[in-house]
Amino acid sequence: MTDTGGSNVQKDPDDWVTGDEAMTGAQASYLETLSQEAGEEFDPSLTKAEASRRIDELQERTGRGK
Repeated sequence: MTDTGGSNVQKDPDDWVTGDEAMTGAQASYLETLSQEAGEEFDPSLTKAEASRRIDELQERTGRGK
C-alpha cells in the first residue's frame, strides 16, 4: 500500500456535520486552560468547529499540543 500523505487524516471543522453545535465539555475545558495560558479571554459560546480552530490557534501560540 502506498502512503499518499493522508496518514494524518483529519476533517476540516467546516466540513463537520455537527460543527455548528455547542462545543463539547472537553473542548471547553481545554480551551479555557489554553486561553488562560495565552492571556486571552475564553468565549463559552463557540461552536464545535469554532472551538477546534481556536484550540489550534492557541496551541500554536502557547506551544502546547504539537
